[in-house]
Amino acid sequence: MTSNDTDRPGSRARDAAPQFVLPLVVRVEKAAPPARTDALQTAARAVLVLLTDERSTGDGAWARAVSDWQDARIRKVVRRARGAEWRRAERLPGITVTGEEAEVRVFPPVPLDGWPKDLARLQVSGTELDDPAGPPAPPPASGPGCAVLWLNPELRMSTGKEMAQVGHGAQLLWWAMDEGTRAAWREAGFPLAVRTAPPARWAALVESDRPVVRDAGFTEVAPGSATVVSDFPLGAA
Repeated sequence: MTSNDTDRPGSRARDAAPQFVLPLVVRVEKAAPPARTDALQTAARAVLVLLTDERSTGDGAWARAVSDWQDARIRKVVRRARGAEWRRAERLPGITVTGEEAEVRVFPPVPLDGWPKDLARLQVSGTELDDPAGPPAPPPASGPGCAVLWLNPELRMSTGKEMAQVGHGAQLLWWAMDEGTRAAWREAGFPLAVRTAPPARWAALVESDRPVVRDAGFTEVAPGSATVVSDFPLGAA
């Protein structure tokens, strides 16, 4: 599923630039799929790991692709793989990030119409996961260093779409941080939680000064829909 940002200035210039996409692949074995929340949190961390990898910065091998991607629409697409599909995906340049059980592999950005064959053949639709143990516990108490990515309680999205959205929420949060906060969060391993916001609190979250993901509306939700609010205790009200 796809995530597209609509909340940065210069949208016309970004639309005119060559378009790239950040591929993420979640491992979904038929007999042992990951839990939904674990997959969401792992996808969000995977985006952060890619952004901060030495290959993505400076003169790194992926730096130009990451720069070109961020200069255009910030698109993310989540596909699913199992068995031999997953093993082929692992052979391509990228980074596998693990959660409690979930595995998500993130790849350097590719042209919108230039996906590697072994990724292009993977399924986008139908990525639906659940939490067999029931709803996740409340997010950690507001202590230093743990972000909470709040999902819109009023929207129904597939798990794949949600993974792309929380990945974008993590990216917006990273951009909003000062260098010292970034360094501490990265050193701690990007601790974060993904939760559905309490309905009574959602409007206040959107109207606060926290980063908000507003989707372009190409899939599943209406254009401009607020899908995720990124919360971080050190900057929270």
